[in-house]
Amino acid sequence: MIKVSDLSKNYGSVKAVKSINFEINDGEIVGFLGENGAGKSTTLKVITGFLAPTSGNVFVNDLNVLEDEHEIQKQIGYLPELNPLYTDMNVYDYLQFIASIRGIKGNKFSSAFSRVVEESGLKGIIHKQIGACSKGFKQRVGLAAAMIHDPKILILDEPVSGLDPNQIVEIRGLIKRLGREKLVVISSHILQEIQATVDRIIIIHKGEIIADGTSDELISGAQGNTQMTLELMNANKDSIQEMKAVVPSINLGRISENKGTTTVQLEYPTKSDPRKDIFAYAVSKDWVILEMTPAKTNLEDIFRKLTVTEPANA
Repeated sequence: MIKVSDLSKNYGSVKAVKSINFEINDGEIVGFLGENGAGKSTTLKVITGFLAPTSGNVFVNDLNVLEDEHEIQKQIGYLPELNPLYTDMNVYDYLQFIASIRGIKGNKFSSAFSRVVEESGLKGIIHKQIGACSKGFKQRVGLAAAMIHDPKILILDEPVSGLDPNQIVEIRGLIKRLGREKLVVISSHILQEIQATVDRIIIIHKGEIIADGTSDELISGAQGNTQMTLELMNANKDSIQEMKAVVPSINLGRISENKGTTTVQLEYPTKSDPRKDIFAYAVSKDWVILEMTPAKTNLEDIFRKLTVTEPANA
């Protein structure tokens, strides 16, 4: 378990992280999102014990980061964005080298090596030079190195950056399998991939936690109004304007006509659903409904809504 309690980190006069709080439980796969400079990397570095907090504290499996940073680092596997591989070594020699740094040798290494090769899907390339491996297999080698000491927690920074679609699917499946037994934190800018992989999302903005929940919870919580496109035949602008009196929950937007069809952009509160009333009104006016489609909101829309500040008019 990771518990972040009133954590703040300053760099001189710059407040990078501002009294944040969250907990992550064993068996969770959590996406940690934030734009550049939001405080994401700083938070992860404090959790891993590489940076000391200005105030507050972090507990990793009941260990205090202020007092037990070396013990905490033994319990965490970390895959940085720039995967630090020795490309002139083969996979076996590299993992043996990483294991030796952690004091894993002899029979213990043999057991650990077999485990990470199985978990990471490295069978068949263990004697291959790392530099000759594909980007996807290089990421797998980095994951194997992060797991060689069998950590309880994995922190992965941009684990699918630069991978092709097939490689992304493979790494996603690997992360999900690892999440059955470990606590996994993923930092990424690829929002669609986060949405497809994690159980829960934490968004940090300007050093503060501004959202925490599942993707469905964030989408439903952030949506004020739902946008809808209504395409009609046999309708005219006057009767469309009159629909507002019959279906008061809707707000009419742009109405356009083209080759016998009329397209209406409208919106309504997300918690309501006026489609049944719109359909009944259309029937009463002898309209033909060609399309009645609510716009789908994705994680990227929510992220932008929460983190992008519109510039003030000059």
